[in-house]
This record gives sequence, C-alpha cells and structure tokens, in this order.
Amino acid sequence: MMSSSALRCLARPVAGLLTRRVLAPTSSRLLSDVNDFYKSHKARDVIIRREDDVAECATYPDVDRLEKFGQYVATILPKYVQDVRMTSLNELEILIHPEGVVPVLGMLRDHTNAQFKGLMEITAVDVPSRPYRFELVYCLLSHHYNSRCIVKTYTDELTPVDSVTALFKSADFGEREVWDMFGVFFSGHPDLRRILTDYGFDGHPFRKDFPLTGYTEVRYDNELGRVVYEPVEVAQEFRKFEMDTPWELFPNYREVPQHLLEAAAEKAAQEEGADEKK
Repeated sequence: MMSSSALRCLARPVAGLLTRRVLAPTSSRLLSDVNDFYKSHKARDVIIRREDDVAECATYPDVDRLEKFGQYVATILPKYVQDVRMTSLNELEILIHPEGVVPVLGMLRDHTNAQFKGLMEITAVDVPSRPYRFELVYCLLSHHYNSRCIVKTYTDELTPVDSVTALFKSADFGEREVWDMFGVFFSGHPDLRRILTDYGFDGHPFRKDFPLTGYTEVRYDNELGRVVYEPVEVAQEFRKFEMDTPWELFPNYREVPQHLLEAAAEKAAQEEGADEKK
C-alpha cells in the first residue's frame, strides 16, 4: 500500500507543477504554409485580449500560475498552440491551429494537472472580413481544480474541423448546433444533422450574410391539411426607419400652453391667500 506522502505527491495540484520554472514558448510551427492566423490578426481582429486593468475574480486567486500553466501547454504542444492569453476576467485562453483540436482538448482532459473533463459549450463567431471567417470557441471546466479554460480555433465555409464527440459526449449537440446555425462542418461526427431548424431549412441563420427575413415562411394550409413552405412575402416594402420618436420624451423642456400657465398662477394665488388668512 502506498504511503500518504506518496499519495499527496500523485495528487499534487496545478500549483505544484507551476512552481517550477517554465520557459515561454517560441514561435509556433504551423502545419501548413498559411501564416499564423492569430499572430497576424492580433492587433486588428482579436476579440478578447489581455487588458492592463484586469478585473478581480474570486474564482482564480492566482492568475500568474494560471498563465504559467498556459505557457506550459504551449511549451509541450508547440505544433498546435499559436498563442496563449489571459482575458479581462482572468480566464485562460488557448488559441490553436484547426488540426490541433483533438490533441489539445485530449491533453487538457487527460492531463493530471488539468483535468478539464467538462465541455460546457461549443459556439462560434462569424466575422466575414477575416480570411477564416469562423472562430470556434470551446469552453472547458475542471471540477477538480475549479478552473475554466477557453480553446479557440478558426476555419472557413469549406474546411471541416475534427469532431470531439469521442472525447466529450456533450459535444454531440453542441457541434450539431454550430453546424445548423453557422454551417461549420465537423468531420467524424456520428450524426451531424440540424438541431434547431427544420431539416429542409435553407441556409444558416447565424451567418452575417443571412437575411433577417430568411428565404421561406411556414404556414398551415387548411385545404391541403398540412404545413407548407412558401417564399417570404413582406406585407410592406422595406423602408428606412428614422431614429427620432414622435413622442415627447422630455416634457420639462416643451412649451406649456397659456391656459395651463394661467390656471397654475390662479391656484398659487389662492394658496397664498389661504396662508395669509391663517
């Protein structure tokens, strides 16, 4: 039987590992000839970046060690990790190459000093001006260390991303939702179908170039006895709405009618007369 000291060594938390000196990662080695996406768009297109005034958050009392752990991940996986950041809410962000989704998430799940075994959410951001317009966001949770980690990668309309359903069962519905709303294809998904829209729906609603009215409308036809799809018919032509409201929002600055002024003066005179009699 192992001694108590040996068990404590095996269950050493992340802080124990990070007390050692960790070297900052060097420039990432990409898997293709494409330039480093995150480094080339850091100053212009980065959505969340490290801020000077970091907000205080009780969930992460030691931000430096969490940042060192991100550097440790970049050091052991330089083939996939392109950048590591701390958000304004003191959360760790790891920006990776699209081909490193499964290796990086697998390492974060299985590593003894990470144990991010919960995939809380998969979402995406559409920025049409970027060469890779979709940014995939994986939100991980470690129940053992009470820590969160955000992994981001990128893709376009035609390039598939490896599915992580083999690592996290919760990724099944999350990837289906991203496919339905944004049109990002996940290779290796066991059942990649639409989940929020109908199976015959045309397009992906969360893309920035998708029209707000859509392409079709649904109604029930009493004669046919079923639901039918028809092209969208707008009841009125689209018009440019002015932002000025016809209602008076500042009554203190409007002109008071003369009869109201006279009534207010008469009432004030009557109150003064009553006060003098008293």
